[in-house]
Amino acid sequence: MTNASSSNLPAQSPEMVRRAKWGSFIGTAIEWYDFYLYGTAAALVFSQVFFTDFNGPTGTLLSLMTFSAGFVARPLGGIVMGHFGDRIGRKSMLVLSLMMMGSATTLIGFLPTYATIGVWAPILLVVLRVIQGFGVGGEWGGAVLVAVEHAPKTKKGVAGSWPQVGVPVGLFMANAVFMITNFIIGSEAFVAWGWRIGFLGSALLIATGLIIRLKMEETPDFAQAKEKDDIAKFPVADMLRSQWRRLLLATGVKISQNAIFYILTVFTLTYVGESLGMSDDVALGGVMVACVISVFTLMLFGWVSDQFGRRRTYLFGAVASGLFAFPMFALLDTRNVILIALAIVIGFVFHDSMYGPQAAFMSEMFDTKVRYTGTSLGYQLASTIAGAVSPVLAVYLLQVAGGRPWLVAVYMIGASIISVLATLMAPETHRGNRRKPQTGDASNGATADHSDNSAALGRTASTARSAVRSTEQKITEPQ
Repeated sequence: MTNASSSNLPAQSPEMVRRAKWGSFIGTAIEWYDFYLYGTAAALVFSQVFFTDFNGPTGTLLSLMTFSAGFVARPLGGIVMGHFGDRIGRKSMLVLSLMMMGSATTLIGFLPTYATIGVWAPILLVVLRVIQGFGVGGEWGGAVLVAVEHAPKTKKGVAGSWPQVGVPVGLFMANAVFMITNFIIGSEAFVAWGWRIGFLGSALLIATGLIIRLKMEETPDFAQAKEKDDIAKFPVADMLRSQWRRLLLATGVKISQNAIFYILTVFTLTYVGESLGMSDDVALGGVMVACVISVFTLMLFGWVSDQFGRRRTYLFGAVASGLFAFPMFALLDTRNVILIALAIVIGFVFHDSMYGPQAAFMSEMFDTKVRYTGTSLGYQLASTIAGAVSPVLAVYLLQVAGGRPWLVAVYMIGASIISVLATLMAPETHRGNRRKPQTGDASNGATADHSDNSAALGRTASTARSAVRSTEQKITEPQ
């Protein structure tokens, strides 16, 4: 297997790096604004607009199921856009994904209600949601590769955190639009028509994002691979044949991050509003505060992973997220506005310690010629398994437990355990700028060869460490 090495790539001009950084960030922020605008509307409004025949938790559950429908299309979007992203380039797929997300979001703003066209309203809603999911399925992989592949080896963690920052920014914008609109026109008018404003406004944001992305350059890693004619004809087949273990590990490391994120950003809105009987603005406000803090903590943990290694940083977040599950609900159940916000903020910080280095960690697991496909598919499979399920499953578990959240906390702990195990088995793709390089590193996505791993194992003194190294050897050796 071949892989572009940072040391062999031509130097990137500051202007090219700047465009890549801002293009990945701004475009991602706009796409996630569209995506989370739907999630917020599904939690707060859609049960009253598209599922009026169902009252209370049932309507909310159906509404959240339409939110989950978008996740079903995300792996397919990751496969299709990953294929062409590895075949013809990263940039073109980023432009296409932005157009798909924007058009679907804008059309939702024009969608008639259930009272107007009956069952066709939720059907069309699901169709547009699936289009959203397909578009976002190819977004993340392309955005992080544009950022990471333009960056030097020692700064890929920080560079990869830029598109990650687009997530809390997009979420903040989505919540801000809802809160401000609701405050200005009142809750009754907001449910009747005000919720559409955020969806219709997406058209202007998409136009801005397209202008920025069209000015970006293709990544140097892909340009070099194309020059050497090292382009996979069927990236999905090549990746599944040679790097399927890494795909499974990339999926596994993301499970906990996805679970806690959607518990915090979707389920918490319903839990605080309906189960605790508090204003919707309480949880929304907590999420918005957490989003502002995340802009800094995501970059911080990206930098930490550059300095001290990807796995160390990621393990901290995976373990902490599981340990925080029960304390988080204890804080929420106080019904104290400040403590509720604190619970959400702490949860976000632990989430960010995984999501900050995730772009570099996952992209470095795969060779250049299948990197878009592998990164996108691993990300979207985890999003479908954990992201799509989490809000709906949490509502169901809450009902099973008689309104008490302990089963939801157990679910979060289970997701954490999966990610901890996957991270321990995953190759260390970057040991950190403050540590001496060791033979067998899989740095910059290069796959360590068999002899290097054997040498590394021979130098291991601890029996426990040898077991982990042995597992890592099996994961990282060429197929």
